[in-house]
Amino acid sequence: MNELDREYLQSTQDIDFKFYQNEKDFVVDEIPMEEFLGRGNYLILKVQKVELTTWDMIAVFAELLDVPAQKIGYAGLKDKHATTTQYISLESKHERALNNFQHKQIKILEKTRHSHSIRMGDLAGNRFSINLYELDAMDAGKIEKVARKIAKSGLPNYFGYQRFGRDAGSIEQAREMIKGELFIEDAKLKSFLISVYQSYYFNEWLRERVILSKESGSSEFVLLSGDVFVAKDGKLSTPKLIPSKEFAAKKVVPTGLLCGRDTFRAKYDAAEIENKHDDAFLQEKGARREALVYPSDIDCKYVKKETMMQLSFTMPKGSYATVFLESIAGKNYSAKDVKQEKTKKK
Repeated sequence: MNELDREYLQSTQDIDFKFYQNEKDFVVDEIPMEEFLGRGNYLILKVQKVELTTWDMIAVFAELLDVPAQKIGYAGLKDKHATTTQYISLESKHERALNNFQHKQIKILEKTRHSHSIRMGDLAGNRFSINLYELDAMDAGKIEKVARKIAKSGLPNYFGYQRFGRDAGSIEQAREMIKGELFIEDAKLKSFLISVYQSYYFNEWLRERVILSKESGSSEFVLLSGDVFVAKDGKLSTPKLIPSKEFAAKKVVPTGLLCGRDTFRAKYDAAEIENKHDDAFLQEKGARREALVYPSDIDCKYVKKETMMQLSFTMPKGSYATVFLESIAGKNYSAKDVKQEKTKKK
């Protein structure tokens, strides 16, 4: 994020702290969308993994049970360099084969039953617990103050660096593939590059809207006529009048475009900006994404002896804890920076 973004986020203090993304200092717990019934034809596993991607973890179970990985349901992808807890689903006939399951990086914490498998997106959000190092009590107080301010006014819902993979050239690959200049046979890689393409243009759109908000002199996200809003029930609408009161009450949130077919487009003033970050010819299905999210249940614990603060918070699904940390710090942790810090052990 640039300097204007930092000013909008009201985090201009440039708070210094160290953030190590590893199994000790970065903990993520998935929050399921619904209560599991305790009965049904599907086995639900609450699984804790350490230093593994979700796909790696799925592959372990697929190999053990001799089933295609596609037969194992999961709600979302979790960070590799962390201790993460999430839910997966299997056909109940595999329950006995898991009775003596042992793996040095995976633990089965709970088992239950449910009426259907878990599908991508079947989660309410994630609870994060992150240790921040090398800060004094004054900086710890600043962090808590800024975090609560962002939680109240909203966090620009940028895609984090993780979305774009290890290779910084992935957006160029995506462009070449979409133009037909690069043939990708692997379906997973093709899907990933499409998501990179959509996410890149969403971030560019959001950056422009954040700059516009700052330049208008507002400390909040400025709404435009023709914005597409999403309500709590997931319904999209473009009201004739800007719903300022509903927005202030957090009943509706403006959205940005993930370009593609079969999705709402903005109108009027909002369309002038959105059209610059759209690809109307993209054949893949498009969507809308919330422009702002609201971190909640913030808890801060400062340990003076270790000059460390444990920051815990809940984020809606699809949003990035690292973006929240960047906003608190008033600076940008690049993918390179985080990679370097991950190698350090406390």
